[in-house]
Amino acid sequence: MTKSGRGRLPKIVVSHDEQERLSALAASISVRNPELAEELQGEMERARVVAPDKVPAGVVRMNSEVEFESDDGQRRRVTLVYPGDADISAGRISILTPIGTALIGLSEGQSITWTARDGREQRLTVLSVHGGGPEEPAQDGAEAGPVVDLSGVRAARSRRTSAAGAAGGDDPGPSAA
Repeated sequence: MTKSGRGRLPKIVVSHDEQERLSALAASISVRNPELAEELQGEMERARVVAPDKVPAGVVRMNSEVEFESDDGQRRRVTLVYPGDADISAGRISILTPIGTALIGLSEGQSITWTARDGREQRLTVLSVHGGGPEEPAQDGAEAGPVVDLSGVRAARSRRTSAAGAAGGDDPGPSAA
């Protein structure tokens, strides 16, 4: 991040849980994208870290819906998400983008100058923040279902398919019965 208007970066707040997860994420990309990893880790190191239930209202967290205004006067509404949930066409931007890293931990009314991927410096001001945190969806309020690991199911299915093929059988499965 570059410095904000008065020569200092704005104060930011993150939860302990998000700080741990985002620091680990930064470490995991350090070889592939060292500059972005450094930016994200720098944000985590300078943040005031608090318990998840102590993050003040109006602070940008993961899964927050954020409305901000850029220095050219354009307003945008985005949701800050982890990389696997990013979908720019749906307004879900990854924390692993320069703007995502700039937004984390900011409060309503704060501004920051950040460097876009094309090298241009841009300034944004957070106008409003809704939702956020690991368990709280930002947009529709619908609860996310539990995370289900299907790798064991896929592996078993793969073994069954391989065994049927090796035996020369053509098992159509239970739907054919």
